[in-house]
Amino acid sequence: MIAEDNGNGGNETAALEIDRSLVLVGLMGAGKSCIGRKLAQKLGLPFVDADNEIEKAAGCSIADIFETRGEEEFREGERRVIARLLDGPPIVLATGGGAFMDPHTREKVKECGISIWLRADLDLLVRRTAKRNHRPLLNKGNPRQILRNLIQKRYPTYNEAEIVVDSQNGPPEETVKLALEGLKSYLERHGDSARTGHKDARFEVGS
Repeated sequence: MIAEDNGNGGNETAALEIDRSLVLVGLMGAGKSCIGRKLAQKLGLPFVDADNEIEKAAGCSIADIFETRGEEEFREGERRVIARLLDGPPIVLATGGGAFMDPHTREKVKECGISIWLRADLDLLVRRTAKRNHRPLLNKGNPRQILRNLIQKRYPTYNEAEIVVDSQNGPPEETVKLALEGLKSYLERHGDSARTGHKDARFEVGS
């Protein structure tokens, strides 16, 4: 698919050939759903939120899955749903914070998609997740400390993403622009190698 400029944000999307799904990874509060929707609109691709698809498949909320079935069963379902989505046509896929930590899911993303890590600092994550009670992992103690621990545990793995974008503390369009810049650089560098899975570099934007 070749995305063309729609007149609402410059020519960042001109001549971008997207034939693989774009997979947004990062912690809760990084902006994966918000940025994903806007990025999909820019690129003319469908947007899918993996958490929503998991809830549809399970017939209940993620919080209920955690409470009644446990995190292990949730991760198993998450793995299946993401694999199914990646086997379909190209989309912009927002994943849950723990999805990329699963080695099977990570390998599937590397095989079938292009991963984009929305990197955010602790203060930004705390502000964005405050006063929200639908995140099971934050309901078990001090949210700031939990997020700090998650950063220490997960950021080294998120760092394996092909594109790293610093989530901006401002209008989401700022982060979308950075994501498009990173994607353009990535596609220009890799070309056919991106489609065959031979990826030897990553791109950071916004730092």
